[in-house]
Amino acid sequence: MTTESITELGERIADLAASAGMTVAVAESLTSGAIASALGASPQAGDWFAGGVVAYSEHVKFDVLGVTPGPVITARCAEQMAAGAGRLLSADVVAAVTGAGGPGDQEGRPEGTVFLAHGRPGALTVDEHHFDGDPGEVVHATVDAALAALARDLEEARR
Repeated sequence: MTTESITELGERIADLAASAGMTVAVAESLTSGAIASALGASPQAGDWFAGGVVAYSEHVKFDVLGVTPGPVITARCAEQMAAGAGRLLSADVVAAVTGAGGPGDQEGRPEGTVFLAHGRPGALTVDEHHFDGDPGEVVHATVDAALAALARDLEEARR
């Protein structure tokens, strides 16, 4: 986790996206729209935040985002969710999350397992995280990780 708050990360993303003239989009499963909410609450979001897709249901992942049917708590699913969001929302930088928030294992993955895909469509990175805590703490840590990744991706895109 970063030392910046979610609000501070959102402000940094806003500054970076606006100064680079780039748009940001997200696709979320585990976090149920919490990343989009944080971005939407950031300064001048209407200028740079393209939007998000909350794909909690598998059929939304498959039918809307173009994820290949199969297990959804995987790096492949996160990457395909991010690519789908980038395509649907015409965004320059994207992030997508899927995971097992708990309690208990899901799809054979221990609770707290999260896959985060992020970057520019066509050049995505997928990170696997293992967060401790109850489901709310896992969601909070996931939002923090996704926002930090978006900020890094925007910084790299400006270079």
